[in-house]
Amino acid sequence: MISAIPLIGGIPAGPELLIILLVLVLLFGANKIPKLARSTGQAMGEFKKGREQVEEELKDMQDGKSADSTLDDEDDDLDELETETEKETSA
Repeated sequence: MISAIPLIGGIPAGPELLIILLVLVLLFGANKIPKLARSTGQAMGEFKKGREQVEEELKDMQDGKSADSTLDDEDDDLDELETETEKETSA
């Protein structure tokens, strides 16, 4: 019986976590860490939205909806955005 030995020991806790935090403070400075965390959170949110959109499109394709209707909806949204931009520019 062969048991699998993980290459990485799991989630760091205790002293390992303190060392990681110390390295982060030394690399980025205490003032930039909240900005870095915020931008990382925003990036993760955008990734999640993109993944959900892809999953929805795949589900629609499996249900029999054509990809053309999705493209038409996106074209309509783009046309609305262009119209709003033209109104703002002329004002």
